[in-house]
Amino acid sequence: MPNFWELIMIPGGEGPYAGHQGLHMDAYVSHPLPSAGTTFPAIIVVQEAFGVNAHIQKVCDKFAQAGYVAIAPAFFHRSQPNPKLGYGDADVPARNKFMGALKDNEIITDVNYTVDYLQHMYPRTQGQKIGIVGFCVGGRIAYLAATSCPGVSAAVCYYPGRVLIPFGEGNKAPIELTSQIKVPVMGNFGGQDQNPSPADVAKIEAELKKAKATYDFKSYPQAGHGFNCDERSSYNKAAADDAWTRTIGWFDKHVKGSASGRTAAAGRSAGGARRR
Repeated sequence: MPNFWELIMIPGGEGPYAGHQGLHMDAYVSHPLPSAGTTFPAIIVVQEAFGVNAHIQKVCDKFAQAGYVAIAPAFFHRSQPNPKLGYGDADVPARNKFMGALKDNEIITDVNYTVDYLQHMYPRTQGQKIGIVGFCVGGRIAYLAATSCPGVSAAVCYYPGRVLIPFGEGNKAPIELTSQIKVPVMGNFGGQDQNPSPADVAKIEAELKKAKATYDFKSYPQAGHGFNCDERSSYNKAAADDAWTRTIGWFDKHVKGSASGRTAAAGRSAGGARRR
């Protein structure tokens, strides 16, 4: 599918990778063929702990084939502009460093500016609804976005680890913000997973029930963590195929269709972007 790398500008950023306009966040964008139309709904695809690597890019391309514009921001950009990590032991120190630097308030900012880009700057998605899907830590980010990012219309979380703990001092754990969820949430889990464990999943579901949220959880008894990624030893094709069908059905129901009428978070000025 047609694709390109974008630079999303986040004003007011600080740190070694901030430019004169603020922080520069790389994002991989994949979109349907021009013959399919001129405007499409959008899906924010949130990386695992390995960055926006070849697998996440392939996931974006699959969404584009299904009729969505897919965008995968590089959420580690405050530590390194756009790292792409492997699945072996050699990359564990880098993964731990980048994961340890994530802060929920900054994650919310990054999601909101990605929404802002889709709503106001990229012509193929202006006026369209936006969904978010994430895998592992990305699933956690998708859950957090459902609680705190008003431009998102639906969320899908694949094995979202660490929903029960906060990232960054002074932030609340995503599960503590469940009462703020106003959009439908889907969860796809591995029954053999320990991050989140079945007990963690039960706690998350209990909070969603308490909040009277619209949700749909499914656990695959023979699958473990990372079952969607065909480059990992934990890949489970049957679970991945079924979860993908569920995911597309969820977004087709809650994201495709009429324009959302949503606006970016109030009080924020629009960021900038530069295609590369």
